[in-house]
Order: sequence, then C-alpha cells, then structure tokens
Amino acid sequence: MPELPEVEVVRRGLAAHTVGRQIEAVRLNGHRVARRHDGGPDDLIARLTGQVVREVRRRGKYLWMVLAESARSDVPADHALVIHLGMSGQMLVTDPERPAHRHQHATIDFADGGSQLRFVDQRTFGGLLLSDLVPDLRARRPELTSGVPAPVSHIACDPLEPAFDVEHVVDVVRRRRSGIKRALLDQTVVSGIGNIYADEALWRSQIHGECRCHDLHATDVRALIGHAAEVMTQALGAGGTSFDALYVNVNGASGYFDRSLDVYGRQGQPCRRCGATIRREQFMNRSSHFCPRCQIYPGHLG
Repeated sequence: MPELPEVEVVRRGLAAHTVGRQIEAVRLNGHRVARRHDGGPDDLIARLTGQVVREVRRRGKYLWMVLAESARSDVPADHALVIHLGMSGQMLVTDPERPAHRHQHATIDFADGGSQLRFVDQRTFGGLLLSDLVPDLRARRPELTSGVPAPVSHIACDPLEPAFDVEHVVDVVRRRRSGIKRALLDQTVVSGIGNIYADEALWRSQIHGECRCHDLHATDVRALIGHAAEVMTQALGAGGTSFDALYVNVNGASGYFDRSLDVYGRQGQPCRRCGATIRREQFMNRSSHFCPRCQIYPGHLG
C-alpha cells in the first residue's frame, strides 16, 4: 500500500496538472469506483461537472482535490473530491488520445481540452467520493489549515504538515502502554507513518518496535518522530518507494527509494551499522524488520 511519500508525490503531480482547471466531463466504469460516495456514480458525475480544482491537499495517506464553482478566491470552496488509492490505485495524467487502461475506472476531462486525468486501480480497493469540508479539529494549530474532508477529520496531522505539533505527539505517545511501533502506526496519534517508514525510523533511532511507549524518554520519542520525518522526506526526494509497478507518479514512473532502505525488506542481510543479520518477524498482519544488536528486544509486553 502506498505510504505518505508516495501519496505526496502523486499530490504534487496532480497539483501541477490540475489546479485552476475546470472539469468538463466525468466518466465512471462500473459502480465500485463510487461506492463510498453516498449519492452513487450518477450523483458524483453530476456534482463534479463544472467544478474548478482550487488546490490538491494531503494528510498522511489521504488525498483530496479542493473544488469550487470558480477559480476566484472570493468564491468559497466547501467540498472536495477524496481519492482513496487503496492497495493499487493510480492517478495518471495523460494525453486524451491514448488508449484506455485495462483497469481504468474513472476518466476526468477538462474544459481546456488538455491532459486527461485517469483513475486506474488493478485491485479495485480504491475509489472516489465527494465530501464537504469541515473544521480541522485534529490540528493543534488550526490557523495553518483550511478544513478537511469529513472522512479525514479523525486523522491526526502528519510530520510533514506545517500544523504538526511534535510536542503534543510526544505527550500522547508517552501516555500509552502499547509498543512504540503500534503507536506509530495509529493514524489518530500521528498520520502517514506506515510500516516501511516505521521500521526505518525505529532502526535509525536504535529503538525496538516492541518497547513500551511509557518507558521511553521524551527525547527518544522526539528523536524517533524526527527520524520518521527525515526518512520520509528522503523517500519523497527519490519519488517514493516502489516495490512493483503499482506505485507510480502521475506520469507512470516508479520511485526508487527502495534502494536506500536500511532495514525494511533486508531480512537475512547484514545491518549497515553493526553487521548483525537483519531479522523479520510478524507484526499486526504485517512484518517488522529490525537489527537484533542495534535495537535491543525489551522482552514480552505481557
């Protein structure tokens, strides 16, 4: 599943190609792509047609296009097209003359007749929905946000957002009794840190994912969040992490940060810091990768 850097790569591409453009026509293949939209596919098409893309925003792994009836700033933008990428969703900007993709579920044409926007999803777990924008109650600094779609309102800020409050997250984490990796993956605590970047941040911090949150010093948690932001920023600079052809930017190109991963996916290989063999263990229906020498196992949580 794409994580924060991969979604941010898509957001930047969409912003570059869609902001300021008016939607002229929308075509949906089947009902599944609009299953999250309350009014169904016909209502989604009707409400999107004629709207202008004002901005493209993201929180954690959630992506949305802010829409208004005009590009003028004095016309309020009170709703957004929320894009669920799911396991394999792709937003592609392409020439309208190119043949349709085999798994193309939505097509958006713009009034200027230029590039076309296509939603492609091989596994069909993703989809589109139109949502009202609501006050951002999760932001500790609401003056730095302009509202979020209702389905995103329960999601905490992510470490790359201007409104992110690291001291608040440190306090919330240290009051928990769970393992630290479980807290990192809890999107109501801090969003955007998925399994790959959690493992990478823990390795950089030399903290085992099973360490109890309340046993960690505030400086350790603060440094861990900093490492998470650092590794995701580096991944963003490399176009994200692509393990297969499903994770691509709006031009269809894959990221290459997987070549720079220090621990995730490197089980059986030597740790780049100490030379010990990287281990992989099951964790919450996923996997955890860690160095048994650099990241000391604290024992059973019990």
